[in-house]
Amino acid sequence: MSLDEYKRKRDFNKTPEPSGKLATSKSGSLFFCVQKHLASHLHYDFRLEHNGVLLSWAVPKGPSLDPKTKRLAMQTEDHPFDYGEFEGVIPEGYGAGIVMLWDRGTWTPQVDDVDAALRKGDLKFTLDGYKLKGSWVLVRTSGRFPGARGGTSSGGASRSWLLIKHRDDWAGELDITEFAPKSVKSEGDFEDILAADTPAVWITNKPARPAVGGDTGAMLARIIEKATAIKSGRAAPKETAPRHEEKPRRHEGTKKKPRPTKKPQRKKS
Repeated sequence: MSLDEYKRKRDFNKTPEPSGKLATSKSGSLFFCVQKHLASHLHYDFRLEHNGVLLSWAVPKGPSLDPKTKRLAMQTEDHPFDYGEFEGVIPEGYGAGIVMLWDRGTWTPQVDDVDAALRKGDLKFTLDGYKLKGSWVLVRTSGRFPGARGGTSSGGASRSWLLIKHRDDWAGELDITEFAPKSVKSEGDFEDILAADTPAVWITNKPARPAVGGDTGAMLARIIEKATAIKSGRAAPKETAPRHEEKPRRHEGTKKKPRPTKKPQRKKS
């Protein structure tokens, strides 16, 4: 395990992210976390402690509690153990955006040899977090899964994995990302995290924002507006409700159909 790639991608004079060193959990249990990351695109960074670092996968749509739903998980560089508590704003450079600590807890491998399972591409484990619990599996794919951009690790293996929930008491059809969208650290949302440290460059210079166009850019613009309101002590702007569609009008050339009349009943003599 190495943090060389992690350090090579970052300028620690600009980013508040921990520079990192090899470390382990003091509790003796293995740590895991999921960080919700709004950068050029919204995604969820899934991290498992192993040999002093956090093994990391970017999950574009976030974890699913439904065993029928396979979530693409692209393996990224190992992160330092200290990164597991990071929540804040990366103003510019690699990974620029807002990072939320969406879930954290402990994990237990369901295999005797984690390294062998990683080489094989089939890692089974249990999670005990605030939001994610029970039995899961990470399975490496050939990179042909829809949405995968391909790529290989330094060892030549595909970086494309699937994160799948096993069927147990913690499985279900509930969309956990929508049901519990906020931070387990600050209990806030993206705008609350941004309000604590609003990068002025994002407000005065739109091209410097992590995302400008598309749905992500629109989402970030709303978050910046809310964060600016929170920081100035004003109430955050409410989301605009969608306009209700008007009922189709009757064409002018058509006539109303006459209402059926009830047939008069004869009185019994």
